[in-house]
Amino acid sequence: MKIETFFMITSVAIQGIRGSFHHIVSQQFFDESINVNECLSFDSVVDSILNQKDGAAIMAIENSIAGSIIPNYALIDQHDLHIVGEHYLDIQHHLMALPDQSIGDIKEVYSHPMALLQCKTFFKQYPHIKLIEDKDTAEVAQRIQKSQTKHVAAIASELAAQLFNLEIVARSIQTITHNETRFFIVKTQNSEISEDEINKASVKFELDHKRGSLATILNVLSDCKLNLTKIQSLPKIDTPWKYAFFVDVTFDMYSDYQKAKSIMEIMAQDFKVLGEYKNARL
Repeated sequence: MKIETFFMITSVAIQGIRGSFHHIVSQQFFDESINVNECLSFDSVVDSILNQKDGAAIMAIENSIAGSIIPNYALIDQHDLHIVGEHYLDIQHHLMALPDQSIGDIKEVYSHPMALLQCKTFFKQYPHIKLIEDKDTAEVAQRIQKSQTKHVAAIASELAAQLFNLEIVARSIQTITHNETRFFIVKTQNSEISEDEINKASVKFELDHKRGSLATILNVLSDCKLNLTKIQSLPKIDTPWKYAFFVDVTFDMYSDYQKAKSIMEIMAQDFKVLGEYKNARL
C-alpha cells in the first residue's frame, strides 16, 4: 500500500520549491507523483493545511548539526496540528552555479540560513566569497538559472542542480559528512494508523517550579518502559521564566505508552499529545 493512499492525501505543502529538501522528502515519504504546494515560509505551509488547500504538510524539525528548529515546534503547538509521521533525510549540500565557472569565480553565495550554518567551515577557505542569507536553497538555484547571473552560487541539493541546469562546483560541503534532518508530516486531524503500528509519540507538557518535578516525569517514562529520544524546552511567551517541554518517546507496547500518558495527564500541566506515529529509525 502506497503511503499517499494510506493517508488519503493527493497534495502536500512544502517549505521551498521543487528541488528543495522538503520536496525530496515528499517524494520519499509519499511518492514521486504526489502534488506539492510550494510555500516560501513555514507560516504559509501551516496556512495551506488550515485552509484545507492541502491534505498534509512537511516541516523540518531538527538537524543533526544545527539542532532544533524551535519556531516549528511553536507552530505545531499553537495551531493544534497532529504529527502523523516522521522522515529522516541525509542532507548533502552542494555548491552550484552556471556552467563553466570555478570556485575562484564565485563572489557571492546565497542560501537558507540553516544551510549556510551547516557549511560555514568550508567557506573559511574562501574569504573572498560573501555569504548572504536567503529564503530557500532551491529558490536561489532557480533564480540564478532564470537570471543567468554569473559569479553567484547557491547551496542546494543535487536535484536542484539537475532541475535548474546548474553545475556543481563543490560537492558535499557541509561541515559534518553525516548530516541528517528530521522532518514531521503534519495534518489537522489525528493519524489514521492503528495502535499496533504506533511505536513513537510526541507530547507536550508544563511543570511547576518545584524541585524534582521534571525528574519525576522522566521516572514515569522509565517505569513504563518508554525510551526518551528527545526533550526540548520552549519558553512560554506570556509567562516569563516558565517553560513547556516537548518530548519524544519510543516504545514496544502501545499499552505501556497509554499507561505513561494517563499518569502524565495527572502529574503535568496542559498535557497534550502532538502525535502518535511510526518510528522512522527502525
